[in-house]
Amino acid sequence: MTQLIDGKAISAQIKEEVKEKVAALKEQGREVTLAVIQVGADPASSVYVRNKKKACEYVGVRSLAYELPEETTEEKLLELIREMNDRTDVNGILVQLPLPKHIDEEKVLDAISPLKDVDGFHPQNVGALCIGKPGFVSCTPAGVIQLLKRSGIEIAGKECVVVGRSNIVGKPMALLLLRENGTVTVAHSRTKDLKEVTKRADILVVAVGRPKMITADYVKEGAVVIDVGIHRNEQNKLCGDVDFDSVEPVCGAITPVPGGVGPMTIAMLMNNCLESVSLQAIRG
Repeated sequence: MTQLIDGKAISAQIKEEVKEKVAALKEQGREVTLAVIQVGADPASSVYVRNKKKACEYVGVRSLAYELPEETTEEKLLELIREMNDRTDVNGILVQLPLPKHIDEEKVLDAISPLKDVDGFHPQNVGALCIGKPGFVSCTPAGVIQLLKRSGIEIAGKECVVVGRSNIVGKPMALLLLRENGTVTVAHSRTKDLKEVTKRADILVVAVGRPKMITADYVKEGAVVIDVGIHRNEQNKLCGDVDFDSVEPVCGAITPVPGGVGPMTIAMLMNNCLESVSLQAIRG
């Protein structure tokens, strides 16, 4: 019987833990605050921002919302980030991506203080992850590690394959699996004989950005399959990078879409907001 990894239940568990710790900080007179900056009114971004605000409210994190018009200049946005960096009452800064085309995303992400970069995208935090120093870790890969650990799946010594090499998921995912003593291969769209590579995996993490690309013939019998993708199919239903119906009978454990990795991203963002308090105390 294939184990269905329930991201909704695990993310709820993490949010409860964060809520408790945030309440304990409040009793000491310390408030956790997240500044969320959105430029323009991209509908998908607005949904994400709304969900982040709801999660903040639930766990007791104060959220400051900055909704800027589409035509906001890069300089104006950088000015706001500098102001948030300087504010002692702001612990985390999150700039919702994508940004309008006239704004350089890289420049904006680099402007956020590494001590407040709760998305874990700043080069300094990525570097800290590489060498095992404390820092923020990108929320989706951090969420995948929690899904595995809290589902009783051992990572140490396992053959792990990550399909995808983005800076947001693929690369940090590989580093985190390595940190947990997995043996890691990173594969991507240019990998030769991709099926041969993925069929070696005890743990297969798919973040390739192509709907239902991974079918049963990519998966080893009994493997753990984590699907990071999210798309809408022709019927407007959500689906992932993994063809769930074909893969589920073959694997030992799998995440569904929706209800798998998705809810974990926001839960780990809340966790990062909490972590920001101690990180700022150590490195501030």
